[in-house]
Parts: sequence; structure tokens; C-alpha cells
Amino acid sequence: MPLINEYHTSLPYIDGEPGEQARASAQKLISAELSSDHASTLHPAIPALPESRFSPLIEQELARKEAGQPMTGGIDLSRYEAPEAPEGPSKTQDEASKMLQEWKDTLRKAYISSSHLSMRHNNLALLEEYGKNAWLIGNSQLEEVLRSVEKELAETKEAVEGVHKERKMAQESGHGELAGLEDAWRRGVGSILEVEVAAEGLRQQILEQRRQQAQHSR
Repeated sequence: MPLINEYHTSLPYIDGEPGEQARASAQKLISAELSSDHASTLHPAIPALPESRFSPLIEQELARKEAGQPMTGGIDLSRYEAPEAPEGPSKTQDEASKMLQEWKDTLRKAYISSSHLSMRHNNLALLEEYGKNAWLIGNSQLEEVLRSVEKELAETKEAVEGVHKERKMAQESGHGELAGLEDAWRRGVGSILEVEVAAEGLRQQILEQRRQQAQHSR
């Protein structure tokens, strides 16, 4: 990437505010330098955005969100709910066999729900015992990062203010010299104009004298 060197010739602490005509002239010069597609095309020095690389599942979910469709599938939470016991007596052998299968399914679901609740209880107990310290340590680390960033920001602001102060002092200290040079330039230009006017008057006098001499010689 090429380096971009910019040199600002403005003196904000010395120069006055430009008038409407000066602003219009400056804007006209700026518009002449800009390309016709500057509003829609990035500068060549600006790198292009990196191409996003999402997994097929993420792309599918993004497409669903963009289309505004409801979420389908996912984890079936009904398996963790308390199952209900089968009802009704069994009168025949087939009904007894069916009732036995229903009880097996109910017991299996009850075991799954009990295991899930037991795991949640253990996780909550561990979180209650060790989670607070981990949370406090995490907050302390984040506060340390925040203090470091705030310190860096304050140092950067102080450096920027120092640059502005130095620039202001440099411009104000050179204001008298610039005013003297500008006045000398104006007086020099005025003197040159006076010399040119005097030279032109002298030339006209010489021409007039030559015409008069030519007329007398005839």
C-alpha cells in the first residue's frame, strides 16, 4: 500500500474564515478533482472487506432470519417433562402387553427427566460454590483492561492536545513575521507597478519627442 503524504498549508490560528465566494471556488476545485463515481467507489488505498465464511448451518439460519420464518426443530424439551402414568386396567393379554410397554416408556422418560434434573442440580451447586469467585475474577480482569484502555485514551488525547498547542504557538509566533512579509510583498508589488507606470510614461514622452523632432525636420 503506498504511503499518502499530505501537507496542509492552512493556518487556522492566523487566517480568517473564508467567504462564500472562496468556499464556492474551493468546492469547485474539489469537485473537479473527484471522479464521477466517487460516492459509490472506495479509494484504492482502502482494502476490500474480507469475504465472510460461514458454515452451511449458519448460512441456513441467516437465510431463515432474513426471510422472517419461525424456528423449527431443535431440542425436544418435552422429553425432560414429568411423564404421566398410563391409565386404565388391562382386561386382555394384548392390553396387558400394551400397558407393560407404556409403563416401560414412562419409566424410561422418567429416568431421563430425573437424570436431567440431577445434572442441573449438580451444575447449580457448582455454580453457587465456585461461580461467584470466577465472576469476580472475570470482572477484575475486565476492569484492568478498561483501565488500560482509558489510560491509553487519555495519553492519546493529551498527545493530540500537545500537538495542537505546539501548532498554535508556532503559528502565533510567526504571525508577526508573516504579516511583515505580506506587507513587504504588497509594498514591493506597489513599487513595481509604480516603476512600470513611470517607465510607460517615460516611453510615451520619448515617443512624443521623436514625433515632434520628425515633424520639425520636415
